[in-house]
Amino acid sequence: MSPLSLAISTITRAITSFHPRSMPRLSRWHYRRELAVWSLLPVALGAVEGGVTGVLAKNAFEGTVGPAALSLAVAVLQGAPALANIVSFLWAALGHGRNKIRLIASLQLLMILMVAMIALAPRTGTGLLILVVGAVGARMSWAGVVTLRSTVWRANYPRHARATLAGKLATVQAILMAATAYAIGRAMNFNPEAFRIMYPAAAGIGLIGVVVYSGMRMRGHRAVIRAELDAKESSASLFNPLRWRALLLEDAKFRRYMTCMFVFGAGNLMVGAPLIIMLKDRFQFDESKSVAIMTTIPLLLMPVSIPLWSRLLDRVHILQFRAVHSWAFVAATATVLIAALTMQPWLLFLGATLKGFAFGGGVLAWNLGHHDFAPVEKASQYMGVHVTLTGIRGLLAPIVGVSVYEALEWLEPGAGAWVFALCLSLTLIGAAWFVLMRRTLAGRGGGADFEAGPPVQPPAAA
Repeated sequence: MSPLSLAISTITRAITSFHPRSMPRLSRWHYRRELAVWSLLPVALGAVEGGVTGVLAKNAFEGTVGPAALSLAVAVLQGAPALANIVSFLWAALGHGRNKIRLIASLQLLMILMVAMIALAPRTGTGLLILVVGAVGARMSWAGVVTLRSTVWRANYPRHARATLAGKLATVQAILMAATAYAIGRAMNFNPEAFRIMYPAAAGIGLIGVVVYSGMRMRGHRAVIRAELDAKESSASLFNPLRWRALLLEDAKFRRYMTCMFVFGAGNLMVGAPLIIMLKDRFQFDESKSVAIMTTIPLLLMPVSIPLWSRLLDRVHILQFRAVHSWAFVAATATVLIAALTMQPWLLFLGATLKGFAFGGGVLAWNLGHHDFAPVEKASQYMGVHVTLTGIRGLLAPIVGVSVYEALEWLEPGAGAWVFALCLSLTLIGAAWFVLMRRTLAGRGGGADFEAGPPVQPPAAA
């Protein structure tokens, strides 16, 4: 077969793999509608990616506010996708015993309004505040979508197909978010005020996705709601964040997994904010190049790696998956450290490529990993714990990263690059910890249990 024929065949197989026939028969209707939704909503979501809004703030508001305030804003914006998850326990509580589809669609609409609001931000301190509130508010709304969507996926798709489903939807999402980020970066290169047009346009496309999702159905919806209402947790008790502590105490395996994730994830989340500052101040990158490093390249590389990671995750428990996958993030962070120390721009592009490869597996594990611990009626609660803890480290890690970077720069110009050594240390500890945890559980006779996860209860007929 000639190289051209091989390329055409590969592309054809990749495209046809998205056909509904690739999904289990009873899941095809749901998949068709979800595929349409996630071909629209990610356009709005891409506009509030941390790498996009962080670069927007750094370049558009420099000189209009103090350096300390701007650095803090960049840290918050970069961490916003993770930080926003800190309120996930509220969304899980609101969704307890309620119609999931209706609530998810409402949260999607709220996200769209927040994205559109960013276009109104003037180039003043107040405008920077509007940007931060809009971006964080949009991501908080999205955190609710992710938390509640977990239950919908659990009901509509069998376990062996969930990673494949998540991979397909994440591939579409990554491509569209990358395209949105690239378009915003390029437009702002030509006209710094272009975001006033780009953000409403992105919101308008996302709004169509909200309309489509409102017609989604969930298999066994009434049975799931009854199970939630019959469970010992009340909706009111779920509003109490301390309830999550009780869940972690009850499930020792999940608690250990979350502890390891906190260390590992903190190292990853600490990288972005100081890197945005360094791209502008040290490497003199414009908006287009900065957005490419922070968002476009990683998102475009995700679709390449997602099929590889999804095949692994479909076969093994999340702990075994993490014991392999986490080293991809170690390699990406190490490359950024070397690039910062040697001031070699090409290494930044290599680091972004490696990060994209790692993100491909990370998006699958992050969305599906808790299912290997949670019973069906508690899927949203487990996801709520997971994303709330992500929010806590999303609040702390970027601010710590920026603070360490600024302190090192104050001591000696150029020394800020060593902040990435701290990031690498945390990521390396987390990766080694996953390996140790997987070996320990297998050594205690848990190997069989930790290959397929807990039994999946089949949803009742719709």
